[in-house]
Amino acid sequence: MKSYLLVLGAGAALMTVASLSGCTGVAVGAGATAAVAASQDRGLGGAIDDTKIRAEIDGLWFRSSYKIFSKVDLNIMEGRVMLTGAVPSEAMRNEAVRLTWQAAGVREVIDDIVVIPGGISLAQGTHDELVEEKLKADLLLDKHIDNINYDIDVVNGVIYLLGIAKNQAELDRVLAYARSISGVKQVVNHVLIKTNPRRIAN
Repeated sequence: MKSYLLVLGAGAALMTVASLSGCTGVAVGAGATAAVAASQDRGLGGAIDDTKIRAEIDGLWFRSSYKIFSKVDLNIMEGRVMLTGAVPSEAMRNEAVRLTWQAAGVREVIDDIVVIPGGISLAQGTHDELVEEKLKADLLLDKHIDNINYDIDVVNGVIYLLGIAKNQAELDRVLAYARSISGVKQVVNHVLIKTNPRRIAN
């Protein structure tokens, strides 16, 4: 399900809402959402900046082609945009990447979109969702991992990770969980360690 955050009102409170895709979203109290964002390593300001980027990219995709909007997913961390999903053609993949670079504030575009002309099977899509939920649960239950600093997507049996790890030990735990899940073909890691100079200076 595609959803994104909108910046609302004074104090830049945040609320999760359903996106234009028509999926049903669950509204979360703006204060609670802001508190979660503030506790992330990117901070509240970074979360708001990424929210603005997400909204702009979604708008660019939707105006260009609903197929791009519906088939390509994005996760954003400090202006680093990870694109995932399966599309029917290389042309659609290239257009999604091109439009992403047009959004203000984008620092990096990680193109992990796969081209599958026939699309992903229902069975594989269901398995991908189960793998994603399993990994999210594993990270949530591990007290040594700050799970809110990680974004996860699973496409055609491949796990894609984006985020900020507090140290190498934490990242190793995350990767170990991902690699231990049955049916996972590959784990693609785009997580940066908290002290990595590639991050935006906070």
